[in-house]
Amino acid sequence: MVNLPASQLVRVMGRVLMIALLAAVRSGAAPPSAGALTNAADILSLSTAQASLGIGVRLNGVVTAAEPEWNGQFYVQDNTGGIFVNNLGGARPAPGDRVEIYGITALGPFAPIISKPRWEKLGTAPLPPAKRVSAEQLMAGVEACQRVEISGIVRSVQVENSRGVLDLATGGYRVHVLTRFPPGIDPQSLVAARVRARGTAVTRYNASLRQLITVSIYVPDVADFIVEKAETVNPFNQPVIALNSVAQYHRNDFPGERVHVKGIVTCQRPGEDLFLKDETGGLEIETRQPETFTPGDVVEVVGFPKVENFLPVLQDAFARKTGEPNVKPVPQNASIRGIESGLHQADFITLQGKVIDRIIRRVRLQMTKQPMPETVLVLQSSNAVFTAQIDAPDGKPELTSLLIGSSVEVSGVCLTKTDNQGKVVSFQILIPTAQDVRVMQKPSWLTPRHLLIYVVVVLSILILISSWAVMISKKNSALNVLIGEREKAQIELQQANDQLEERVRARTEQLEFQVTARKESELQFKAVLGERTRLAQELHDTVEQTLTGIALQLDIAAKLYAQNPTDALNHLELARKLMFRSQMEVRQSVWDLRCLVQEQFDLSSALLERARQVTSGTSIHVDLKIKGQARALPEVVEENILRIGHEALTNVIKHARATSVNIHLEFEPQQVVLRIQDNGHGFVPQNAVGPREGHFGLLGMSERIKRLGGQFNLVSVPDKGTTVQVAIQLDQPQETLLPGIVDQQYSHEETREDTHPDS
Repeated sequence: MVNLPASQLVRVMGRVLMIALLAAVRSGAAPPSAGALTNAADILSLSTAQASLGIGVRLNGVVTAAEPEWNGQFYVQDNTGGIFVNNLGGARPAPGDRVEIYGITALGPFAPIISKPRWEKLGTAPLPPAKRVSAEQLMAGVEACQRVEISGIVRSVQVENSRGVLDLATGGYRVHVLTRFPPGIDPQSLVAARVRARGTAVTRYNASLRQLITVSIYVPDVADFIVEKAETVNPFNQPVIALNSVAQYHRNDFPGERVHVKGIVTCQRPGEDLFLKDETGGLEIETRQPETFTPGDVVEVVGFPKVENFLPVLQDAFARKTGEPNVKPVPQNASIRGIESGLHQADFITLQGKVIDRIIRRVRLQMTKQPMPETVLVLQSSNAVFTAQIDAPDGKPELTSLLIGSSVEVSGVCLTKTDNQGKVVSFQILIPTAQDVRVMQKPSWLTPRHLLIYVVVVLSILILISSWAVMISKKNSALNVLIGEREKAQIELQQANDQLEERVRARTEQLEFQVTARKESELQFKAVLGERTRLAQELHDTVEQTLTGIALQLDIAAKLYAQNPTDALNHLELARKLMFRSQMEVRQSVWDLRCLVQEQFDLSSALLERARQVTSGTSIHVDLKIKGQARALPEVVEENILRIGHEALTNVIKHARATSVNIHLEFEPQQVVLRIQDNGHGFVPQNAVGPREGHFGLLGMSERIKRLGGQFNLVSVPDKGTTVQVAIQLDQPQETLLPGIVDQQYSHEETREDTHPDS
């Protein structure tokens, strides 16, 4: 048995317990009550590696912050401290609820947090007392998630979703305070007021680096927001002070009070700052107003005086026009010595210099977030180098094409940068408009840069000429050798060409004979294949359907014979009629196989004979009219016109319920037209059944016409009859008029009519 010191034994047991907790959490079990972390201080004391292990937590505390837009997440605090609970997507408790939470630790984006929580409301309790903290403590992040109390001066107020967002200045820092206002208070009246706020410190952080950016205070109760001292006097009613006296000594000044100034606008960067000028000098005004001012506007401004980067400014300012006439600002002539002495900060000055560089870039405006062109001129005056910057060249192309080396005079606002001793280390000029840049003298053509370019061009030309001469001499010697070889090769090529032409001619004759034989074979094959297809589908639509009907009637007769012989005889009679109909259809098919020449009929006589055969035994009157000079047509054309006419007449008898049919056959110089019109009940072509239902009549007629290169038109209106018209061009090559057309029947009758023997 090994004896361990007590401290080492405690560490070993702690590690064993942590491993057991981790195994229980990863297996999906609820955290055990024994050995779990039970207060916020212990959780916040975990290292990064320990917090990421998912140690079990059982915490009892009061909810201090739970905003609706947090989607269920909230802050809870016990007597040791506060912590964030990642309850994303879960039910949201209310501030003041006393809850018991079961969960595990997790590595939060800034400090350890509670993850995968299960919470239960135990009741309600007063919010924990707020800890009075300094701005330095707050911004260091050590009071994150805790209830704190802080006071300061309100710099600006915005209202978002019925909640106020205050920018609070305290101890040299800016803190956002989110609260609801007491009833009847004007949010803008809080600007410049000294207030005290009690709420939960919520951190803003860089999630990828886990670094603190800023801290906000969420005030859950109106009573936790106290106005200690409001601004009692309208700052616009206070006396106007000179611009250069903003940062000077004033005996009765109180920290946090706004001052009132007045001046002429010299330049503005919308959403960022505004520059004013009076008889004493210039001043930079930091304001986020969306309103824009033009140079020369007379405005009055109230704002908070501040020394920023060792230079005076007015922060969180509000400006308004005075209504006085526009006064064009007159720039003051300045020197490099005066600027370096700090005499012209934010002043409107004029300065001369030589352009040593020009930069054109696109920047995003702070207010509109829209990209805008910006031109930056790098100028040199005496021994000083500075920049002149202008947004949007506003229609003066000279700025974008300004030559390097030009002498210019610029007028604009001077912005200096100083060190901690007040010495100017650099400066730049903000130019309001493109008209404030004037070219004093263009650069001479003979500049070092141009001279260098000239020398480089001359040397390049000399090198090219020398290289070209050497290359030409080498090519001449090689060309003489190639000429002799090419003459010899040309003679051999001519001999080979003569032999090739003879072989090509012989092979061409052979291929022409083979192609002709193949075309004849293909024509015969297509004709045989088309006729086979037609016969197969004609037998399917006639004989097979009739035999199916006979079988059906015989089955019915067999079933009825024992019970009712009379009804059985009726079905046998129907079967006999179907057999007679099948015989007629078979004879018709045999007749269709015979050639028109064998029948000794022309096309019109054949059509009339076919119409008589089809309508025999019906009360339909058929009228045939011929227009134009009748003449013999190609056999394939006559055969397909006859078949289309037969199909159309068959459909009239089966489906149209017509009493008369008019057949028009027109012989035109370049085409033949067949039109068959009945006075039947008609139908809607879009609703007609087709091949999917086993009816191929329309498809067969249209395919015949398409194969012959003709046109097929069908017009039918309910209760107004149907017209079928086909037109075939007669000037087509003979090989395109193939007889292999699929013979299919157009069907529009109902299923009951298809199977009834008397239909």
